[in-house]
Amino acid sequence: MRLAFWRAGKDKALIERAVSKAKVEAKPATKPKVEASPAPIAAKQAAAESGDIDLHALGGALARKRGWIIVPTVLALVASVAVVNLITPRYKSEARILIDGRENVFLRPSSDRSTEERQALDPEAVTSQVQLVLSRDLAREIIKKNKLAERPEFDPVLQGISPLKSLAALLGFVRDPFSMTPEERVMDAYYDRLQAYAVDKSRVIVVEFQSADPDLAARVANSIADGYLVLQQNARQDQAKNASQWLAGEIENLRKKVSDAEAKVEDFRSKSSLFVGTNNTTLSNQQMGEVNTQLNNARALKADAEAKARLIKEMLQSGKPIEASEVLNSEALRTPSQQRVALRAQLAEQSSTLLGNHPRIKELKAQLADLDNQIRDEAAKIARSLENDARVAGGRVQELSASLEQLKKQATSTNGQDVQLRALEREAKAQRDLLESYLAKYREANTRETIDTAPSDGRIISRAIVSNTPAYPKKLPIVLIATLATLLLSSGLVVTGELLRQTAPRTVATLAPAVVRREPVVDQVEVDPAPLQPDMTADAGLNEFAEIAQLADSLRAAGVNAKKVTVVGTAPGDAITLSALTLARHLARDARVVVVDLAASSPTIAAISVDASAPGLAELMQGQASFAQVITRDRLSRLHLVMAGRPGFDHSLLQSPRVTLAVDALLRAYDYVLLDAGAASELPAELLTTNARAVVVPDVSMEADARALMCEQLKAVGFSDVKMLERPVQPSDAGETPRVVAA
Repeated sequence: MRLAFWRAGKDKALIERAVSKAKVEAKPATKPKVEASPAPIAAKQAAAESGDIDLHALGGALARKRGWIIVPTVLALVASVAVVNLITPRYKSEARILIDGRENVFLRPSSDRSTEERQALDPEAVTSQVQLVLSRDLAREIIKKNKLAERPEFDPVLQGISPLKSLAALLGFVRDPFSMTPEERVMDAYYDRLQAYAVDKSRVIVVEFQSADPDLAARVANSIADGYLVLQQNARQDQAKNASQWLAGEIENLRKKVSDAEAKVEDFRSKSSLFVGTNNTTLSNQQMGEVNTQLNNARALKADAEAKARLIKEMLQSGKPIEASEVLNSEALRTPSQQRVALRAQLAEQSSTLLGNHPRIKELKAQLADLDNQIRDEAAKIARSLENDARVAGGRVQELSASLEQLKKQATSTNGQDVQLRALEREAKAQRDLLESYLAKYREANTRETIDTAPSDGRIISRAIVSNTPAYPKKLPIVLIATLATLLLSSGLVVTGELLRQTAPRTVATLAPAVVRREPVVDQVEVDPAPLQPDMTADAGLNEFAEIAQLADSLRAAGVNAKKVTVVGTAPGDAITLSALTLARHLARDARVVVVDLAASSPTIAAISVDASAPGLAELMQGQASFAQVITRDRLSRLHLVMAGRPGFDHSLLQSPRVTLAVDALLRAYDYVLLDAGAASELPAELLTTNARAVVVPDVSMEADARALMCEQLKAVGFSDVKMLERPVQPSDAGETPRVVAA
């Protein structure tokens, strides 16, 4: 035998001579080809041990043990029916309240009367109203109104405490009723039967109450709804009462403040001589205004008289007819004007028949000229009169201007005092306005306090009615749930027992020959008939398995120091693989174990795998498969297998450093990793020896000194421990494998 990792070891020649001598003494037998035939019994056992769930067997188990299912189900049905009929039923009634803010325009405060609709209530406000329904103050009123404390349903002490409840209270599972006050007992029962909630996406509150008496359930639900509205009305009246009391005190204080402020105004006005005249103005300002008005009037009269006198003079100087209104409307000129008109009419009439030199015409013209002179003289007098009026008005303007200037000087001297007076008046006005505002609010609050039916934020839209259908317990659902639960539980127990029986450890059938015959993938297998001959005694076979069992126990005792085990042999053959599988199946009874085929010299691992065509390490190294794809299962146990590769793979791939990484990954996932190294030809020493123990499968004829030297050499090359089997597991020993228990 030639091991690749022995080249650096000591006594290489001695070991090789010992091994060569053993090989010469062991004469191999010829291996004629035999066709493996299927074994029906082994196939049946493999199907049973493949790890798949046998649904037919589960159905048969349910049919066989139907009594264990039907009887508990019927008992649960009867018990649930009896229990739901023994429980005292409760009847439920509900009332519905709409939260809408019922204040109208007449009862709304004056500050809100400008808004026709109040702001919509938010969900938090509706939830707050639900808490008001559940308030303890309202609960006390309802309990007192309906005399719930006198009913045994709400006070369990009145009907006596059962021994079971007393024991539960003694153990602390429930509260002891006798340690609670009567109010607490009734309150707990009240809240246990009350439920109030807001309907989603609405402003409706539902009040539900349960009781053994349907009339009482409806009456209490309606009482809660009515009590809620009364509680709101009382709260509004209390709010108005508190407001009126506070306003009354504030009004008294404001009255004193207003009186003091007005007194200060009058006192300062009298001291400063800032008396108020008409139109709420001071006398000085009023006089100044009057003088200013008179001055404007005098200026207007002067300007008017001067203009009229100037106009009349201009007419007189130009010789034009006097057509001014003052001349025409003068009483002294009215008669001459009329005569002039009559003379002009006569002149016109006579001129139609008489010539200009006629005495009559001359007379009329002389009379007419005399009248014109009279009119012009009178107009001159009127002009002089207007000029006199203008001079008089000018004198009046001067006098009024002097008076106005004097008043202005006087007003300027009193401006500072006037500013102080206005400040005092503003303060007095502010206090007066505040007093009037408080008086209006006080009258409003006092009026709202005396209203008997103050508006509330809600109204009852559905009153509770008496129900004839029990709300608790729900008999049909309880019976169905109890019956179905018992049916499923009993069926589950039966199925679980059957699954445990199917997956329980069983004896392993014949290992090598039977497995090869039942493998459907391998059509023709060359089997060495020599090892199949009964050339070994039954006792020897039993001793072999006892030795492997002891080896498995020693590996378990070593713990984490024996996670990696390398199985090597002195010559290639099935014995190495059979020994590794037998040891692995022993360990797989209570641990997670994987066998890694590094030799690819035996078809046994592929034959016992659930997937003989699965990829192996070679495909993993090439990236053609993943870890999940290269790991398969043993058909007859919980053992996991990793093959070297599909037929025809490149054996040089097993020398890749990535194989070491793959083995390290398996060591992190499994409790034990067994490496089937075969004769260890051309395998890296680091892969086999690092943190590993060696199990050597020797030839039967190998001498004792050669075995000892081999163990020493294997320890020298890096194995932490070396175990040399007395004799390998042979295919002829397969008949003894029932002693090997599969996990």
